[in-house]
Amino acid sequence: MTRTTISSVLVCAVGAASIVVVSADVKASRRDAAMLKQKVAAINALADKPSKVARRTIVTESEVNSYLVYEAREQIPVGVVDPAISVIGPGRLSGRAVVDLDAVRRQKAPTSLLDPMNYLMGRLAVTAVGTLKTANGIGHFALESSSVGSVPIPKILLQEIVSYYSRSPEKPGGISLDDPFPLPARIREIQVERGQAIIVQ
Repeated sequence: MTRTTISSVLVCAVGAASIVVVSADVKASRRDAAMLKQKVAAINALADKPSKVARRTIVTESEVNSYLVYEAREQIPVGVVDPAISVIGPGRLSGRAVVDLDAVRRQKAPTSLLDPMNYLMGRLAVTAVGTLKTANGIGHFALESSSVGSVPIPKILLQEIVSYYSRSPEKPGGISLDDPFPLPARIREIQVERGQAIIVQ
């Protein structure tokens, strides 16, 4: 799968994608990783067979995090390690990853000494919490809070990090946290519940 595809898979699986707070408590397993791989294949196959009847696929938090460990390493951007996602309640998600902040800082034009990015160095855990809303094949993630290590950071700083690590030939500026996004594979909505998500096609 391409990086764009893996991002879409993660969005579908738990409602967000991203390098964006609390890592899951469930231990990763190869069985769960294989289970999600099968479900993704089934979701993609159903996309080629439109139906008026809603089709639902349940994806668990454990499956997603196991997939990240065992199947998705080649699709995760260089400089991002140990990503984990938690579904913490109806519609609410959290995500965490250790990120190379030096790479983000180096790609920026010189700024004032007051730029907070100047003081974020090395590899640190970036965390975020937010709410996912989806309807009619479109999703939107509303950020609630974010931090680097134990220090809260403003949205604009998280956006710099996300933009850098989500760049692609199709989106050279990366992903905007505020932009709505189309759900892939003819997915109509994602119903996020504690510990799992229900993908409706």
